[in-house]
Amino acid sequence: MRLSVFGYAFDLDETLVDGTPEALRDAVAAYERGDRREFPFSVAYPDDFTGAVMRAMAAIPYGETRTYGDLATTLDTSAVAVGGACGRNPLPVVVPCHRVVGASSLGGFSAHGGVAAKRALLAHERGEPTQRTLG
Repeated sequence: MRLSVFGYAFDLDETLVDGTPEALRDAVAAYERGDRREFPFSVAYPDDFTGAVMRAMAAIPYGETRTYGDLATTLDTSAVAVGGACGRNPLPVVVPCHRVVGASSLGGFSAHGGVAAKRALLAHERGEPTQRTLG
């Protein structure tokens, strides 16, 4: 399903959460309004490396970030491998790949809007004004 947050489109695989598509839409809208910091769904993580990275991303608290290297150390792998798994995240926003950044930059972001979308999500979580786009 495709949802919009701050004008950026995000494709989410709703089959991986235990809620209805409507509940997922409502929860993401509440996140965007600032009324939700966590999502009330159980996630069916894939049984592969991407799933392991998703679990590590899900453990990053709202408003905080970790580097690709931090997750790589935790998972005994490389930062590049973590970045690739972040790019394959089938539940962006819900499983917060935007909270994973480079050691000296924001790093990349594979969702529509790229790094601008990542910047908007991180600003929102820091309580800063978030510029909405027309996308």
